[in-house]
Amino acid sequence: MKRVLFISYFWPPSGKASLHWPLDIIRHLPKDEIESVILTVEEESFTQKDESLLRKVDPDWIILKSKALEPFNIYRKFIGKKKDEKLISSETISLDNKSLAHRISLWIRLNIFIPDARVGWNFTAIKSAKKFIRDNRIDAVVSIGPPHSSHLIGLKLSKKFLIPHIPVLIDPWVDIVYYKNLKRSFLTKIIDNHFEKTVLQNAKQIVFVNRSTEEDYISKYNFVKGKSNVLYWGYDEDDFKSLPLNTLPKEGNFEKNEKIIVHAGNLFAYQNPKNFWKQIKLENANGNKYKIKLIGSVDKEILGFLKGIGLMNQVELTGFLPYPEMIKQILGADLLLVCASEPRHVPGKLFEAMRTSNPIVAFGSNNEEVKKIIKDAKAGMMFGYDESAEEILNIDYKTKPDQVVIKQYDRAEISKQFFTMLNKLF
Repeated sequence: MKRVLFISYFWPPSGKASLHWPLDIIRHLPKDEIESVILTVEEESFTQKDESLLRKVDPDWIILKSKALEPFNIYRKFIGKKKDEKLISSETISLDNKSLAHRISLWIRLNIFIPDARVGWNFTAIKSAKKFIRDNRIDAVVSIGPPHSSHLIGLKLSKKFLIPHIPVLIDPWVDIVYYKNLKRSFLTKIIDNHFEKTVLQNAKQIVFVNRSTEEDYISKYNFVKGKSNVLYWGYDEDDFKSLPLNTLPKEGNFEKNEKIIVHAGNLFAYQNPKNFWKQIKLENANGNKYKIKLIGSVDKEILGFLKGIGLMNQVELTGFLPYPEMIKQILGADLLLVCASEPRHVPGKLFEAMRTSNPIVAFGSNNEEVKKIIKDAKAGMMFGYDESAEEILNIDYKTKPDQVVIKQYDRAEISKQFFTMLNKLF
């Protein structure tokens, strides 16, 4: 039996979406061949808690926890928020907030915490992992990022103990999309690029969760070719087994024959399908009844736009929901909204949306990968952010998705691919 150390900053009961991939990949690894050890933080105070995810944690797993310096706790105090007051992801990198305290905090986050604001965890995490490895054999170390500072932990352990390292890049590293309009110093970029290149050079295998990001990295670093793997984000079939498809009643204050459009996940300002919202407003004015349900945090700019066009009375904001409740809501939708942020972004919620068999309306300018995934699965239609998507609203969309295509995105199947990759190292 081989023992594998997984480094994942986010872990149940955190409700952070990025933990679902490692959690389910680990769950579906063969127990008789892989013993999993998880290194995570002792307490993570930034994200919402989702106690329902604890049911997926196997009691046989060895879980190492160490304390982390959480700069977001300092940030709360600095901008005048209470200790228990929740932060929204988008507000910590907001350009709309012109206050001096926020601007100073943002500069510090971008230029002092390299590669990211969670790097303060590395000191205790490395110490905890070293202590365990000295007494226990580890055959491979897998790091999950973001936060990409986790890959530096994997690099350190790999070099010290001569263990093969596999970084999993859920998002790009130095040019992740939310840096697009933010200023990082020239020196910061040099240091961060050095970290990224060093980690990938040392890696025995590298995992990307979409093809576009893999291609981007191969173009940037030729040495990535030959040791890269695309293992899609996917969905977990176990989350759907207890809930029947398309038979759930709509919940909430809905009128008769009113169609429900649901978006699950955070919506940032750069994911705002303005002409789609205008089209929904027009449809309602013409007697068609649409209501919009937004699950998760929504950027103030989007809410301001919806209010400005007079659509807020048709919008329900649920905020964060426990994962099983989120699944229930997308199963009960008439139309599922998916918003990509850039050509390298394949939203994780896309795969759960396809699994529901409900039609998908997706937005993402120049995102050919998302377009192809949806088209291959016969799961819906994709549009650019400047389009209204009127076409999908005015047709009787009854095409059923191709279940054979969708099945390949079940994380049980993806975990088999991951296991095959692991075996290359042993």
